[in-house]
Amino acid sequence: MDTIMKLYLVQHAEALPKDVDPARPLSQRGRADAQQVADLLARAGLRVARVLHSGKKRAQQTAELLAVGALPGGKPEPTSGLNPNDPTDELAARASQWDDDTMVVGHLPYMARLASCLLTGDETSCLVAFTPGTVLCLEQAERGRWCLAWMIRPELSVASKLP
Repeated sequence: MDTIMKLYLVQHAEALPKDVDPARPLSQRGRADAQQVADLLARAGLRVARVLHSGKKRAQQTAELLAVGALPGGKPEPTSGLNPNDPTDELAARASQWDDDTMVVGHLPYMARLASCLLTGDETSCLVAFTPGTVLCLEQAERGRWCLAWMIRPELSVASKLP
């Protein structure tokens, strides 16, 4: 592996409560937050080969907003095994074999457990404090060895627009 592969782990943006809409689409704030993060990532030139999401409405909508700039002309793909309580070992093993930068949009506690699994081999260690709309960038310089490169939360993407 000559280049550093990047894996972007994303918690979906804020969704409506289940009692308001059982499908739990993004709230107005969630859409705005995801768009701000998407704009920041696009300005930074972030591009990926694929955007995967859980298939749940809130993850799909977040993935679609992020994919506009990160996956020009491409379409986010629903992927099994990304639900909140799914085991992380399958995706962790798959990701370690990828050569192309990839974005994965999912839910808590899955995303936090996946980050811990990749970084330490133990999904139960709590390393990353995701909030709705957070993007975490992990880098893999050699197979199976990941490091945390950076993390952005929606409230920080607003600061990036300041003069």
